[in-house]
Amino acid sequence: MGDRALSVLPRSFYDRPVLDVARDLLGALVICGPVAVRLAEVEAYAGGHDPASHAFRGETARNSVMFGRPGHAYVYFTYGMHFCMNLVTGPVGQASAVLLRAGEVVAGLDDARGRRPGATDRDLCRGPARLTRALGVDRSFDGIDVTNRRAPLHIRKGPAVPDTQVRWGPRVGISSATELPWRLWIDGDPTVSAYRPYVAKKRERPAPTKN
Repeated sequence: MGDRALSVLPRSFYDRPVLDVARDLLGALVICGPVAVRLAEVEAYAGGHDPASHAFRGETARNSVMFGRPGHAYVYFTYGMHFCMNLVTGPVGQASAVLLRAGEVVAGLDDARGRRPGATDRDLCRGPARLTRALGVDRSFDGIDVTNRRAPLHIRKGPAVPDTQVRWGPRVGISSATELPWRLWIDGDPTVSAYRPYVAKKRERPAPTKN
């Protein structure tokens, strides 16, 4: 693939405000083995300043990578079945990160299809859990340095996306800071995931007992 000749994004790319990094990740290429995905949708999370962030209440064993150097992957397990991948941004200790939400498979299509049997090519990476599965990313990738071009997972510069094609809107499925337009996507890209606002689960009332 000709795009593989594009340069790996350096650490300085990530050592910036999270919204700037999120904007510039659109169009970037996520490389994991033979599979490459061009990013079409991301979400920004601002660490301790953001109630929706995993880092809002401080450092834990699960989120410790977020508090480290920018340019590392933070991969977590959710709902007992899915992995999601973020890229750490900003200075050490700030714990901001960008969630990779969706994109188009531009290399390694057969491998991605094999990991997501039955999915259409449009849906292979249309959502954060689908994206990690198509790439073959799991918790073992947590903490990997994506600025290292020899690493099994790294990020390369992709085709530039003009501002006129970038849209900003609310993040998906969160219950806090829902008003912030920190989800970014490429307008008209078919791989962008469907927006679903957070809906609190209703607790079932116990059936009345008979005396």
